[in-house]
Amino acid sequence: MVILGSGESGVGCAILGKQKGFDVFVSDRGLIKDKYKQQLIEENILFEEGVHTEAKILNADEVIKSPGIPDKVELVQKLRSKNIPVISEIEFAGRYTNATKICISGSNGKTTTTLLTYHIMKKAGYNVGLGGNVGKSFALQVARENFDYYVLELSSFQLDGMFDFRADVSVLLNITPDHLDRYDYKFENYVASKFRITQNQSNKNYFVYCADDEAITTFMQHHKIKAQLVPFSIKKPIDGNGAYLTENQITLNYKPNQNPLIMTIEELALQGKHNVYNSMAASLATRIVDVRKEIIRESLQDFQNIEHRLEFVASINGIEFINDSKATNINSTWYALESMEKPVVWICGGQDKGNDYNELSELVKARVKAIICLGKDNSKIIAAFKDLVEIIVQTDNASDAVAASYKIGKKGDVVLLSPACASFDLFQNYEDRGMQFKAAVRSL
Repeated sequence: MVILGSGESGVGCAILGKQKGFDVFVSDRGLIKDKYKQQLIEENILFEEGVHTEAKILNADEVIKSPGIPDKVELVQKLRSKNIPVISEIEFAGRYTNATKICISGSNGKTTTTLLTYHIMKKAGYNVGLGGNVGKSFALQVARENFDYYVLELSSFQLDGMFDFRADVSVLLNITPDHLDRYDYKFENYVASKFRITQNQSNKNYFVYCADDEAITTFMQHHKIKAQLVPFSIKKPIDGNGAYLTENQITLNYKPNQNPLIMTIEELALQGKHNVYNSMAASLATRIVDVRKEIIRESLQDFQNIEHRLEFVASINGIEFINDSKATNINSTWYALESMEKPVVWICGGQDKGNDYNELSELVKARVKAIICLGKDNSKIIAAFKDLVEIIVQTDNASDAVAASYKIGKKGDVVLLSPACASFDLFQNYEDRGMQFKAAVRSL
């Protein structure tokens, strides 16, 4: 067995593979991080770094590929041409656990929803693991833990390498254009990839989905989903199992012959329209596995959001600073701007992913008083918003961006870092960008 990539999932697969008696070889074209190299050495697992030895890789019975490696790369194409199966960590680890799996995907909100679902289940006393795109490697947990449940955040890249794996409860939050470079620039290919989360489900399983999302509902009109359908909506009442919003009240029905869980949106720890969706999805997923309504209510009230996702940093002289560095696409930033109730000094920019900024025009016009660009090339942002916002400032580091925002901001304003772009032009990753932003705010 060959494992391509030596990150969290790759090393987890290597350890599980060795435990299950496979002859394991790990290959990474980059350098392996010290902590992962140490694990491989301790486990006596063969590895190489800085190179892919094709003769060895093309002789594998099966290959587990890191989700970061595109299917289009030559080595993966060669493996496919030789009919060598190329699978994901999720597919491999799923073979060795009988735990109940709640699997969550969507273009936006999946990390928050996954962590909220996990929080509810932990609070309810369930023996539960957290994995996939967040937390520890799913494969490593299957090797070393004995969980009865897993909450897994699954990206489309992980779903692409999933074949026989089955989710007991699948959750699909939304589908908006993202990563289209991996899908031949065809939105329908990306939608189909997201719907792989329902693959292999039967009428004994459940599909929790957003009934307000056009891409989801259109796909479902043309493709039969075998799982039991559990929709949620903030636009219309839902009959039977599901959740919906009327004015400011959420109604959650599961087993409609029982009393519903009713909450006001003001009670939710997570504010903003997108978080009403996230809270509904997590609530339905956990009700399906019989978490009590009162535990769900308490959990929705006391949940602490993740770092770098609409994270409150500080209030300085009446100006609030919010770190939403994890917003690396237009849709995430749309949600962030939509949830702001005060005038916004918006810090944005970075490595553009082919963004269409017109989607933000209405919100920018209504809520943004100034734009601070934080990137090497800000021309697209300036072109998109120069007629909507009077003040646009260009910066190329977090300190200058924060200083400029503080100078422009007034008491009652909010400074929002929500870049809508990848971070790789100036930062190592979105976490590095968020940390530098927070450090700059704290040194004001």
